[in-house]
Amino acid sequence: MMILVFAQWCINHDLNPEDIYLKAYPTQKENKELKEAISLTVLKEEAGEINNETVLGVLSLFGNDDLAFIVSEEIEKLKE
Repeated sequence: MMILVFAQWCINHDLNPEDIYLKAYPTQKENKELKEAISLTVLKEEAGEINNETVLGVLSLFGNDDLAFIVSEEIEKLKE
């Protein structure tokens, strides 16, 4: 579920989930769970909103601090 929330948040913000994930975990080029989650995402026009605090909270809850850090950087870029 955490990976799906992350992937959908990326789609909702016109970001590539695999690219963002690789920034946090560059040695994990092929992530089966991420690919599966991406296949379950919907177009951003069809998706419900996932606010920034939610995605960061979910990532932190599951101990994905490296990914949460990269997502935080992306959030700052989106604000510009």
